[in-house]
Amino acid sequence: MEFRTIVDTGQFGFQIQPCEEILFVGSCFADEIGCRFRENGFPVTVNPYGVMYNPASILHTIERYEAAPRIVFMTLGTNHVYRLKETGQIVDNCEKRPQNLFQEEQLSVDECVEYLQKAVEVLRQRNPEVQVILTVSPIRYRKYGYHESQISKATLLLAISHLLPLAAHLSYFSSYEILMDELRDYRFYASDMLHPSQQAVDYIWERLVEALFSAEAKAFLNDWKPVKQALAHKPFNPDSAEYKEFMDKTMLKVDALRKKYPTFAL
Repeated sequence: MEFRTIVDTGQFGFQIQPCEEILFVGSCFADEIGCRFRENGFPVTVNPYGVMYNPASILHTIERYEAAPRIVFMTLGTNHVYRLKETGQIVDNCEKRPQNLFQEEQLSVDECVEYLQKAVEVLRQRNPEVQVILTVSPIRYRKYGYHESQISKATLLLAISHLLPLAAHLSYFSSYEILMDELRDYRFYASDMLHPSQQAVDYIWERLVEALFSAEAKAFLNDWKPVKQALAHKPFNPDSAEYKEFMDKTMLKVDALRKKYPTFAL
């Protein structure tokens, strides 16, 4: 008997290579997944100008960040934006200024598509080989109300569905569906009942590795795992000769990984 539904993440026309440079832009869920890559030796950049929740703010980051990695994740959180009344510009951060200085708006599906298209065009101009993975954050926004939060997510999902057929270098990873449809249990949420728990993020990371990593990248993770565990070991006596010998051997393994994977980041 099956007691849960398994989300099909689909097929991708590219694979992530060992220790490949990757850019993550978007909501705090981008921080979570980007952290998993960093913990596993990938040279990643995560939200270089802060967390960005909506497509307009994601475009602003892409325009400012001039590096051009082959792999870029864009994690969309909401279609709500805040426009500074004085200038009419959408801001990325209200910087704790009075609320009455801003006008809250909701981007339409077409507006979301337009901002995301522009972001992808900028990336393509810098690197024609870029692969952009779009995701929707599974984090719900209580301040909008749960119904409004669902409408916001639906707007983002519709925008992505309009955008995907336009280019082969765009793809979608089902992080939102994995949490909402496959895990869908409060034991997979943090104490606020809104953010995914670490266990849920770990599971989404595993599904991402399964779907997007090349055989070589998976082999790297297998090589790195025991070394990572050794580095995380908390000794009872860190000054003992036995522990120093243990660490010397571990660092030799780290050096071997650096030689085998030149872009390994530790």
